[in-house]
Amino acid sequence: MDFSVIVCTYNRAANLPGCIAHLAAQEGMENLEWEVVVVDNNSTDDTAATIERLAQDAPINLRYTFEPVQGLSSARNRGIRESDSTYLIFIDDDIHVTPQWLRAYADVFATRDCDAAGGPILVESPKPLPDWIQPEMMGFLGQLDYGEEPAALDGLNRHPFGGNMAFHRRALGLVGDFDPDLGRKGVGASADELFKGEETEYFRQLAARGGSIWYTPGAVVKHRILPYQLKRRFFLTIHYNEGYQSLALEPPYQGRKFLGAPLFLYAQTLRAVGRYGWKTLANGPDHSMRQLMTVAYFVGRIRAFMTGRTQDLAS
Repeated sequence: MDFSVIVCTYNRAANLPGCIAHLAAQEGMENLEWEVVVVDNNSTDDTAATIERLAQDAPINLRYTFEPVQGLSSARNRGIRESDSTYLIFIDDDIHVTPQWLRAYADVFATRDCDAAGGPILVESPKPLPDWIQPEMMGFLGQLDYGEEPAALDGLNRHPFGGNMAFHRRALGLVGDFDPDLGRKGVGASADELFKGEETEYFRQLAARGGSIWYTPGAVVKHRILPYQLKRRFFLTIHYNEGYQSLALEPPYQGRKFLGAPLFLYAQTLRAVGRYGWKTLANGPDHSMRQLMTVAYFVGRIRAFMTGRTQDLAS
């Protein structure tokens, strides 16, 4: 098998018909073997029955597998184990791929012989975005666009997003599995669902081990965001969680602390609060949300130290 498209899903059976229909509409793949593997991450809805029904009519090789351990990283690892393809592509169940999407990945791996690749993610919203979501915040809704030309990515400052990323199987030999301690473990607006970052860490490790990563502008997907993602709480929770889990990737801190957290973190938090206050007074609350998100990040870091979460994640 040349390509396995791995779709991880949890309690979102309603998303699957649209996701599969767009995958079934791929063009230019006549000379390559490919499949779609849907990983049911312990769903309690009718995900299994939905895939069984879709598999009867879909003009593509569609398979179902079940992963009982909750968590996106565990689901992705299950998809890897279920496949023997040379190339593994991951999308989310709320993603609609465009007709030349898979062909674009086939071309970039053939021409660049890269270890990983990713393409643009265009955001589709069911209603107008609120004014406080400034253009520089669109990445937190999953939007990614590095331009119209192919480009090498460094894996640190620029890397693919989890909703549209692909790997040569040899990348697994360099990095291994996705870290099950990172990434979301649920769905919706819950705090667990908003833990992210497993693919960011994966690309960081891949780059550190000499892996090559390419941006593929032709591999375009569309991501339809949900109403809860247009609330301030969504953005603040993402950043609190990012701060909360970030310390698991850092060496233990040996400096001076207060209530379990380093003294310098309190200073950073106060400066962030000051920048938020100044921006709010100068430009209004619709233009200071990004600064408030930074405050939430530092609060998350402090909370991780106070609760001993760093040891939990690192163990």
